[in-house]
Amino acid sequence: MINSNQMYGCDIVAFVESVTSSVTYKMTGANMVIAGLMSDAQEQIAFGDAEGARQSLNRAKCLLFKVMEGKLIGTVPRA
Repeated sequence: MINSNQMYGCDIVAFVESVTSSVTYKMTGANMVIAGLMSDAQEQIAFGDAEGARQSLNRAKCLLFKVMEGKLIGTVPRA
């Protein structure tokens, strides 16, 4: 059985907590963090790090599902 660390490459609860306290999340919302993780995965693929890319995409999906469930803000409205 795959554990959380193998699936996400980190403690996912701590990761989500770090995201919600980040400047990027506070200023733009989770959508930009998700886009950044997807960009990270593209770079990892380009450098042959398939496992790292898989974990980055799993972290992005985790955040996306939390946005879809209403647990995270997707986009921060601009003033």
